[in-house]
Amino acid sequence: MQLGMIGLGRMGMNMALRLLRGRHKVVAYNRTPEKVNEVVKKGAKGAYTLEELVNSLKPPRHIWLMLPAGLPVDITISKLKGLLQRRDTIIDGGNSFYKDDIRREQQLRPMDIHYLDAGVSGGIWGLKIGYCLMIGGEKKIYRRLEPVFRTLAPKDGYLYCGPVGAGHFVKMVHNGIEYGDMQLICEAYQMMRELLGMSAPEMHEVFKEWNTGDLDSYLIGITRDILAFKDQDGQPLVDKILDTAGQKGTGKWTSVVSLDLGIPLTLVSEAVFARCLSAMKEERLQASKVLHGPLPAFAGDKQSFIRELGKALYASKIVSYAQGFVLLKEAAKEFSWDLNYGNIALLWRGGCIIRSAFLGRIKEAFDRNRELPNLLLDPFFKERIEKSQDAWRNVVSIAVRNGIWIPAMSTALLYYDGFRNARLPANLLQAQRDYFGAHMYERIDAPRGKFFHTNWTGHGGETASSAYTV
Repeated sequence: MQLGMIGLGRMGMNMALRLLRGRHKVVAYNRTPEKVNEVVKKGAKGAYTLEELVNSLKPPRHIWLMLPAGLPVDITISKLKGLLQRRDTIIDGGNSFYKDDIRREQQLRPMDIHYLDAGVSGGIWGLKIGYCLMIGGEKKIYRRLEPVFRTLAPKDGYLYCGPVGAGHFVKMVHNGIEYGDMQLICEAYQMMRELLGMSAPEMHEVFKEWNTGDLDSYLIGITRDILAFKDQDGQPLVDKILDTAGQKGTGKWTSVVSLDLGIPLTLVSEAVFARCLSAMKEERLQASKVLHGPLPAFAGDKQSFIRELGKALYASKIVSYAQGFVLLKEAAKEFSWDLNYGNIALLWRGGCIIRSAFLGRIKEAFDRNRELPNLLLDPFFKERIEKSQDAWRNVVSIAVRNGIWIPAMSTALLYYDGFRNARLPANLLQAQRDYFGAHMYERIDAPRGKFFHTNWTGHGGETASSAYTV
């Protein structure tokens, strides 16, 4: 096929090269001409203006955007609208917010210009192994562009997710889960470093072993490699990296959307907050001088504790993915999307950053029950949580007693305990709301949906607020 590529950063450049290797014709544009010159040497046709790019493509044109989310995409689409014709297609492959996709498609529809949103995962290794693609939009346009998707993706590495917005929504949840996975791994590292006093080479051996068992994954594998990497002076490079983490917004979006949809995505949210707290380096340095807690001290069997730590990491990972798939299910209900959760798990296993053997178990869970409300209720995951629970609780309690910061592992355990609890203290909370705001409450001896108000003080009046839930 013939494709225009706008944006030749790390991802865009490598995607253009992969398409060229697949014998597609690529017309490439970048706001800095040096990148265009670079890809021209590899066989692409260069375009130094958007007009030149559009005029170099035969109708119906297909133009793929690999740009930073937000304003850069809007500005580029605004310029393209005056250049494109009926039946042309724009594909946004950046990390755009799904609501922006819906808005853009609505703006382009009267002009009969098609729009697809394509969530892309694969990082810098995508050129070699392929990119995991999560695609939303009109299905017939998706079908038209399948030769491009097949070339970019590894085997089973692309998926039609549903109408416009669905592709980037699935990618957003993927990125949120990625935040959680990375934070959990960092907390295991922190426990080994701060509590057990282990060196980077010693931790390398632990992650090497973990990557041969249940925790086998891309992220565990790269952590193993990072811990073995030496700086020029022969010392572990990881020990010299400043402990402040950046983020580009997809984790935050996942947390915000979970609040909008009323889904307790606690682990991903803690992972986002963990990055925010890490960025407060100067404040933390000041606090460390005046705020005190227990000094970490471990007197038990180190190897036994490391095995428990692996079990705690696995159990927490189950909770993270359970929460992520509940969010996907709620979005499908909210937006009338027909998401196939087993296929999403299979897709993520194929070529994305969170690829792991673990995702195969999720595929099997949804094969057993496509309507599974929560992964924690699947027989396999229920059994694994039960086998890991004592170790999980021990790790969290030891961390708390020793002042080790593990927000993601601890919130995973708290979610599990809340989810398995038939009675939570929200009855008191509802009484409080009714006391001060006449917000009403339901009763255990009345049908669901019937609300009551009590005049708690005798002088509050009988008028109650309307019953609604945000």
